[in-house]
Amino acid sequence: MTVTITDDFDLTKIADSGQAFRVVPAGDGWRFVTGRRLLHMTQKSAHRYEVDCSRWTWDHFWHSYFDLNRNYAAIRAEIPPEDAYLCGAALAGQGIRILRQDPWETLVTFIISQRKSIPAIRSCVETLCDSLGTPLAEEQGRLLYSFPTAQALCDASAQTLRSCALGYRLPYVQAAARAVASGTLDLNRLADLPDEELLDSLMQVYGVGVKVANCVALFAYGRVSCAPVDVWIARVVEEHYGGKNPFPRYGNAGILQQYMFYEVRTHKTSH
Repeated sequence: MTVTITDDFDLTKIADSGQAFRVVPAGDGWRFVTGRRLLHMTQKSAHRYEVDCSRWTWDHFWHSYFDLNRNYAAIRAEIPPEDAYLCGAALAGQGIRILRQDPWETLVTFIISQRKSIPAIRSCVETLCDSLGTPLAEEQGRLLYSFPTAQALCDASAQTLRSCALGYRLPYVQAAARAVASGTLDLNRLADLPDEELLDSLMQVYGVGVKVANCVALFAYGRVSCAPVDVWIARVVEEHYGGKNPFPRYGNAGILQQYMFYEVRTHKTSH
């Protein structure tokens, strides 16, 4: 099926933006996996894309996943010209969109992300899926697995989890799994909370600090006012904003943070 997207949309930049760890090249396009959903997407012309799902699935799931009800071009146009660094970053990152991902998967993958490079995170996540997920599809003779459920992680032995290269994050992942499997942490209910309460609830999970909580709020719940600050963004704030956090002045801070993150990592403009 062919879909038309006229707003900012760049598959490669989305894949490289550090927000999802199971987006990989596939043929002439990209493969996206979230929860038990699987999508292959290929650009055919300036605004036309081929997708291997039904119109209903696109309209009722993937349209929201790619945040297509939001006008990113308009958001970029509202950046004040006096914020020269952000203007340049937004131009470089044009086409990035905030993906609306599965909350459970987002929570665990960003717990895993602490002090790991993106390639290492991707490898760890795929190993976890291969070890404890359930089959989704076969691709090029290899089974593709879903992200494991909280119960599957609870039932897994410590040895199995250690083999997934979780390192010191192992007890954090186990704590999150126990909280979700027991119902102590209801990730669906969190969607109804205002931003601050959402962040506070996420930080009640062992091993989840401010940065991971903001990542989950942004990438799983679409809270675009939440701007995660990692070592890359902290460097940008220090070198381009004199150490003063620029995000409170912007309502779409999480989107703008993604432009900065992409710019500093891709173009190494800050050292």
